Amino acid sequence: MEEQKKCLYCGEPIIGRVDKKFCCDSCRNSYNYEKNHKQINVVRNINAILARNYNILQELNPSGKGFVSRQQLVDKSFDFKYFTHIYRTKAGAEYHFVYDQGYVPKENDAEHFVLVQNADV
Repeated sequence: MEEQKKCLYCGEPIIGRVDKKFCCDSCRNSYNYEKNHKQINVVRNINAILARNYNILQELNPSGKGFVSRQQLVDKSFDFKYFTHIYRTKAGAEYHFVYDQGYVPKENDAEHFVLVQNADV
């Protein structure tokens, strides 16, 4: 006798097609929601941090080039761990970018930053 397949979500017996994995649409939706929920939240949280960082840089750099102190960024809850990419100049300076808004520590002064906007993006 062939063993009856059980729903991957609730464990109830499955009636119908042989390739069916769930007993109903509700179980299928619940299973997939739980499976993907953590991954989606991680992406959502990182995107929220990147958006906040971008808005802070854009607000502090309305002209496309400027200067700002580390404390000004910290006061606005800027998170230095999150950026989209790094651009290295031929001179060796490392600009951290959040999309088209970039920042680099001023030469010999880690407490102040030069802000730039990449017009090529």
